[in-house]
Amino acid sequence: MDFSVILYVLAFASAFLAVRSMLDLGREMSDKSLVNNRLKVQASTDSVSEAVVQLRRKRGLDEDGLPRLSMQRLSSMITRSGLTFRPMAWCAGTVVLAIAAAIGTFAYTNSILWTGLALVIVPLLVPFMVLRYCVNRRERQLGDQLPDGLEIIVRSLQAGHPVPTAVSLVGREMPDPLGSEFGMVADEISYGSSLEEAVRKLAERTEHPDVGLFAANIRLQARTGGNLGKLLATNARTIRQRQKMRLKVKAASSEGRMSATILTAAPFVMLISMHLMTPYFYGDVIHEPLIQWGLGGAFVWMMIGNLVMRKMIKFKV
Repeated sequence: MDFSVILYVLAFASAFLAVRSMLDLGREMSDKSLVNNRLKVQASTDSVSEAVVQLRRKRGLDEDGLPRLSMQRLSSMITRSGLTFRPMAWCAGTVVLAIAAAIGTFAYTNSILWTGLALVIVPLLVPFMVLRYCVNRRERQLGDQLPDGLEIIVRSLQAGHPVPTAVSLVGREMPDPLGSEFGMVADEISYGSSLEEAVRKLAERTEHPDVGLFAANIRLQARTGGNLGKLLATNARTIRQRQKMRLKVKAASSEGRMSATILTAAPFVMLISMHLMTPYFYGDVIHEPLIQWGLGGAFVWMMIGNLVMRKMIKFKV
């Protein structure tokens, strides 16, 4: 083998290892630094009260932790999504989305009616879908992280720490979203709220059933006494068992969900393929009222079938 080829291989391997080492070092340094958004906000402020107010504003709440919007459902979704509340930027993005949808619809259909519908429906539907997706993703992350957070609290209580200290430990050690949520509880306690009031606000912010159960346990123990460590350990085991049951249900219903996906996508894939390969196949008759009503009826019937299949494969655990 040529000696120059060996040198090239060694040089490439050395460069690859150097880049990999730098990436691993940067990842390790970032993991050991600020693990959640709440710690970053706290590091940029001068006091706990200022950090609490800033964190509340980021979640769409006012200085007292109350919703800033009058529409309760929208305000709840904004708070639960974990997104930074930026009304002006969101409004500007919605306007740009509406203009783009109108231009694209008019360029494709050359119809004022469809353009007006796109101008109204798209800026209302798409932001709601994105917000709903963020809410569902954050709720799944909260449910996955909560047992680990409860176990940290249990070990801290077994070591002799008070409950607020154990909660603040979760806020320092856990990443988002659980770290920021429990960190806000610790900050609110330092800000002057009681433990029961802070965990009640936590349950109201997240609206997660497992977090609500944790808050209920804290309030119950504060009123009746008892071993909170054992209570939270039982709570963590219960949540893990529910997660296992959810995974079993998801695996059992995977065939139905895949069938629904294929049956829903197949007509659209076939329609797009036929339009690209033979545009005249539907293009010559698409303006006929019978064809339009037929395609509309098929679309409605397909939506009904999807709703039926969703009810068949959706189980609440």
